[in-house]
Amino acid sequence: MKKRSDHPDSGYDIGDLLGLGQQSVRKNYYPALQDRIEELEQERNRYKWLFENALHGIFQANLRGGFLACNSAMARLCGYDSSEHLLAGVVRLREQLFCRSAEFDTIRQELLDYGSLSARETTLLRADYTPVHVAITLLRRPDLGPEIVEAFVADITERVQAREKLVQLNAELEQRVAERTEALQGANTDLHYQIEEREKVEQELVVAVDAAKEANRSKDKYLAAASHDLLQPLNAARLMVSALQDSHLPDKQGRMVQQAHRALEGAEELLTDLLDISKLDQQAMNPDFAYVNVQDMVLGLGEEFSAMAAGKGLDFRVRSCPAVVPTDQRMLVRIIRNLLSNALRYTNAGGIVLALRKRATLLIVEVWDTGIGIEQYKLKDIFTEFHQLLPQGTGGRQGVGLGLAIVERMVRILGYRIDVSSRPGQGSRFRISIPLDQAITEQQSVPDPAPPVRVDDLDGTIVMVVENEALVLESMVALLERWHCVVLAVGSAEEAIALLDDGLDPDIILADYHLDLNRTGLDAIEAIRKHAAREIPAAIITADRSDDIRGLIRARSLPILNKPVKPNRLRALLGSLHGET
Repeated sequence: MKKRSDHPDSGYDIGDLLGLGQQSVRKNYYPALQDRIEELEQERNRYKWLFENALHGIFQANLRGGFLACNSAMARLCGYDSSEHLLAGVVRLREQLFCRSAEFDTIRQELLDYGSLSARETTLLRADYTPVHVAITLLRRPDLGPEIVEAFVADITERVQAREKLVQLNAELEQRVAERTEALQGANTDLHYQIEEREKVEQELVVAVDAAKEANRSKDKYLAAASHDLLQPLNAARLMVSALQDSHLPDKQGRMVQQAHRALEGAEELLTDLLDISKLDQQAMNPDFAYVNVQDMVLGLGEEFSAMAAGKGLDFRVRSCPAVVPTDQRMLVRIIRNLLSNALRYTNAGGIVLALRKRATLLIVEVWDTGIGIEQYKLKDIFTEFHQLLPQGTGGRQGVGLGLAIVERMVRILGYRIDVSSRPGQGSRFRISIPLDQAITEQQSVPDPAPPVRVDDLDGTIVMVVENEALVLESMVALLERWHCVVLAVGSAEEAIALLDDGLDPDIILADYHLDLNRTGLDAIEAIRKHAAREIPAAIITADRSDDIRGLIRARSLPILNKPVKPNRLRALLGSLHGET
């Protein structure tokens, strides 16, 4: 997106943001940090390129004035040669962008009342004063100004034309049916002809609907592919920042690295949500049922969120009971984690309770909070995509509104039920009801959770990393060496076998799934094990989250770690594999 502050004379770069812009001496003292900062800047430029080349128009504007920033797609949609021309040409949205000023006034008032509008159809004025039909999604940004908004704009001219054509066809069809019906009074043969004609038109409508559904699926596939490609560089950035966090940096640089870490976590959360919602909409995510100790799961999530709640000064409590049920552990953890994240996000005082209890034939999982609450008329909308609740007084944007949409879809896939009750200003309660028909009795034995892994346990562990992306490989090496591992970094099975021939014998293998020349990490692990003549503990790391790939990996009885890799999960995985050696 082109911004007015991007002028070459503005004088700011990533070094200035970290307090290093004019401090050459500090650069000399921290060359490694500067290198990492430059690499992060490269990643930022990649994301900026994707943003600039988005297919839909995106802009930021002041409702009382004109554009503040926009991308090239928005300029093309409005008939301008470039973003700069659009910024200069439209200084009043009401009179120069919207075809109908009254409609702009209505949109502005709704934004001031509710904070957002989703997929509103309207007409905009192009540079040549011709109208263009669009669907516009607007979000008010009170943190940037009382009437600052951000928008996504899609050209729906073809859809409008198709709709008008459909209306015309329906009108013509009704006229023809009326004419044929009148003719039926005199000729039975005309009746059969009219029936055949109507069936033909209906079939054409079915084909048109199928084509529209296919276009929507293509959009979802594009989103999934784009999110998958972005996970690779994001994974490298996360690993590098994690390595920096383990370094002994001065307080100021440490805070900067922590801020970068939080920013990357936010980007990862957004991309993961987009990828999951795309897979759910395509019905490409199927549950993998297995017996799960829900009590251990709830206690683990309680430990994870209690620290975050304490950081906000909130009271966090867990109430549990023994329970083992057949479920998809990955989906159920995601459901509860999203509900807890939502409660934490919208609770500024009081506390949160995560409760597990049994009621007749149901296992109940509840999340209570003392947050801002939800008004009754909004309850039906909270599970829709991009729906957000903005707490009064924060003046900021909270998330992107996909968490509860993912919860609702996963609950439906698992065959569970979700209920919500809330009072504005007092808090909310979300309840998941899980059937106990096939539950294991609580007296039956279940595996004990693995003990926590200490970094010291990995001292001297020889880890072979098979990764064809040089940046990801370098980041993985930096992180593992911080944990005092001996790292054998290779890009293929052939390079790994060459190291084995040199007498280097790994304790653990970590292999990326997609390697060069259409080879996979499964092939690499098999080749290395065969050459070493022993079953070396191994795991697959991949950004591909499809059920087909997950099934192939599980068929080999190999653990899976999804990119972007979370350091604590990688550390736990290494500890588990180290115990097998």
